[in-house]
Amino acid sequence: MAASNSKIVLVGLPRRLVDYGLLDEEKAAKAFETAREKGQTFVHYVVSNGLAPAREVAYAASEDLSVPLVDIDSVELNTDLIKLIDEKLLKKHQALPLYKRGKRLFVALSDPTNFHAIDDLGFRTKLNIETVVAEHDKLERVIERALEVFDTSMTGLDGDGLGDVELEDDEAADKKEDDKNDVEDAPVVKFVNKMLFDAIKMGASDLHFEPYEKFYRVRFRIDGILRTMAKPPVSLSRKLAARIKVMSRLDVSERRVPQDGRIKLKLSANKSMDFRISTCPTLFGEKVVMRILDSSAAKLNIDMLGFEPVQKERYLKALSNPYGMVLVTGPTGSGKTVSLYTGVNILNQEDVNISTAEDPVEINLPGVNQVQVDERTGMTFAKALKAFLRQDPDIILVGEIRDLETGSIAIKAASTGHMVMSTLHTNDAPQTLTRMIDMGIPPFAIATSVNLVMAQRLCRRLCSCKVQVEVPKQSLLVEGFTEEEVNSPDFKLYGPRVGGCEKCGGLGYKGRVGIYQVMPISDAMRRMIMEGKNAVDLADQARKEGIADLRQSGLLKAKKGDTSLEEINRVVKGDD
Repeated sequence: MAASNSKIVLVGLPRRLVDYGLLDEEKAAKAFETAREKGQTFVHYVVSNGLAPAREVAYAASEDLSVPLVDIDSVELNTDLIKLIDEKLLKKHQALPLYKRGKRLFVALSDPTNFHAIDDLGFRTKLNIETVVAEHDKLERVIERALEVFDTSMTGLDGDGLGDVELEDDEAADKKEDDKNDVEDAPVVKFVNKMLFDAIKMGASDLHFEPYEKFYRVRFRIDGILRTMAKPPVSLSRKLAARIKVMSRLDVSERRVPQDGRIKLKLSANKSMDFRISTCPTLFGEKVVMRILDSSAAKLNIDMLGFEPVQKERYLKALSNPYGMVLVTGPTGSGKTVSLYTGVNILNQEDVNISTAEDPVEINLPGVNQVQVDERTGMTFAKALKAFLRQDPDIILVGEIRDLETGSIAIKAASTGHMVMSTLHTNDAPQTLTRMIDMGIPPFAIATSVNLVMAQRLCRRLCSCKVQVEVPKQSLLVEGFTEEEVNSPDFKLYGPRVGGCEKCGGLGYKGRVGIYQVMPISDAMRRMIMEGKNAVDLADQARKEGIADLRQSGLLKAKKGDTSLEEINRVVKGDD
């Protein structure tokens, strides 16, 4: 770069971006000067301020400097190399070491002209630094994960009371015998406790402890997406699994078969958290998944579920019926339990008797008789249902209809003066009705008993830092928007901001919102069920009756700015 008569002469990467049409001369010159004044790299300033897309800038940098371009998301983090570099240098230069070949260390940078970073890293590692180019926004996210190597290392967890987690029930009595070996390995104890507390703090729904041949990782599911949070040494695989099994009172010596358990973690004098534990033997050790059951986090308010006004009205109308069946369907983790319990909470009055059979009981509701289903003791859904019917019930909730016996009893209860609520695992509302027929339940019984079927999904909600995005009209029509919608002057779509903000942790999304297909069973549908029509015929009838399917509901959420089109496509297929 050279300056002449106070005017910046553009060369190198800034000139390349101008030649590519990504920036005009004036903006490129101003960006270069401002970045220099702020002590930032040119690429950081351009991408962070939305002047040009990170992907296009990375391509331009790669071509201009003849440096390889890598997809940083597909590169496995090397914790040993990361620890070669000081944490402060990683943050300062946003440079990620990828692999080492002899005396050469290959480092990913978004701006390979950052010679100051190259010099610092070479001095620190005593190696020759070779650069590769990565997209700036992706590199920032990966480096954020890489920094957790320092935060969650086994030796960095002293203090903070992480070794003193209090477990409820009577585990304390058994702990002295069962936990002898693990207490001696205090770093493992502290690491597991830290993972539990971090998961709660970050609002995770599940923790995955996963052993592989060359590495071990811990991932959290946050807002429906799995994120790698830590990579402890693979040599600790067995100790980590053993520690969790001790906490959940499972058989530590049994590693060949899956086991299920539970942990009740006392957080304070009046707050505790339940974890449902599942272990499964894999090729390189036991994988452990922990599901967080936080009943206090479930806000049983119908206005917070994300219903459109007409959908809310249909659900409330179905709940007001004195008898019949309401079914909620969707995959695991789609919010079915919260939707059902919101309905139960509305119906939970002093003058009604409500009984539930669940596996497990996830939300504790005072005034509701809740039964924990346990196949090992013989307490099945069917057995619990039979018991309920002898106890003068008004409303019955069955956690899931898994077999013909449970389905038949539930249908009979719904047709003999009881309100029955339950779930099934199907893709949409029409398929639920044909699935029950496939289970062996007579069509006439389904037609006369089911009042409403509701399918649902959860998608990530855009953070308040969202940005408006432009999508070609033809693409919008292909996605499912109508010509009238696309031509409307008020039509806008939003997406996540690159790099996000502090509130969303750089992801661009914060929290989740439900999308629904709420299908009351009309007289026409009842006739079709009796005639043995299939799910496609029922879906056509629902469409004629103005019932939005999951795709249409999702597109409406995108149009309102609640979520992005990309997120809707991730959660709901175009042909759903």
